[in-house]
Amino acid sequence: MSMSLFWLVVMLLFGVLEAVTVGLTSIWFALGALGALAASAASAPVLVQIVVFLGVSFLTLLLVRPLAQRFINDRKVATNADRVIGREAVVTEDIDNIQGRGRVSVSGADWTARTEDDHPISAGSTVRVLRIEGVKLIVAHAGEAGEPPQDRP
Repeated sequence: MSMSLFWLVVMLLFGVLEAVTVGLTSIWFALGALGALAASAASAPVLVQIVVFLGVSFLTLLLVRPLAQRFINDRKVATNADRVIGREAVVTEDIDNIQGRGRVSVSGADWTARTEDDHPISAGSTVRVLRIEGVKLIVAHAGEAGEPPQDRP
């Protein structure tokens, strides 16, 4: 079998594998095989063809993958829930991480809440939303993020 036919088969196999996986897993090798096919068509020695295959595969992986990942794996879906981060909320049910309870009201919506530092916070306190973890808001006393909370009378 001539090397041109070999590289053509390798390129087609990696192309089919890429089409089946749809995850940018083997396209780099298909492009490397295309480069080796071009080297074979130019009557380059087998060692040069292998170096071209490896070099083109590595370079395309290194240069194109970060750009492609930005467009293909952009799975972050923005929701209006992100708007509550940084806002103040009112504790409507005592927050106690150990007992696994606590609720806050922020922007008119009721949320399950937990504290960042495991200190309980009593109902009626004002807290600041630090982040969202699943369906729970992680909160700290308003104006005291990072410091141990002190319940206000």
